[in-house]
Amino acid sequence: MGDLFIWILSFFILIALIVLLVYQLMCLADLEFDYINPYDSSSRINSVVLPEFVVQGILCLFYLLTGHWIMALISAPYLYYNVRLYAQRPHLVDVTEIFNLLHREKKRRLFKLAYLVVLLFFDIFWMIWSAIEDDDD
Repeated sequence: MGDLFIWILSFFILIALIVLLVYQLMCLADLEFDYINPYDSSSRINSVVLPEFVVQGILCLFYLLTGHWIMALISAPYLYYNVRLYAQRPHLVDVTEIFNLLHREKKRRLFKLAYLVVLLFFDIFWMIWSAIEDDDD
């Protein structure tokens, strides 16, 4: 039963990551359709980028500590990408360059969102597998 709770907790962590990415995509879409100014959009996006990175690191560490090595290996490239972005500093959106980089920023976040959806499907699979396994015992 403990394994099921681990998968449920990781499910909610993944949902939180997806919500953070959708929020960033909404800010970029609002900027593209001129509903928001570049300063507000970049400050809103920059305020949630670091929490996204931290939550992803916590999720990967959570998988390692609970012994789910496959999920840790699947989520490791995403964590590496975030660490590389943080180290090189292009993770922050510059207010002066946001219109020039709008397409690239949206594409980057859409790829992240797709990756997280794949992780979410794996998580749901393992959650169902754990529930069925607990019923057999």
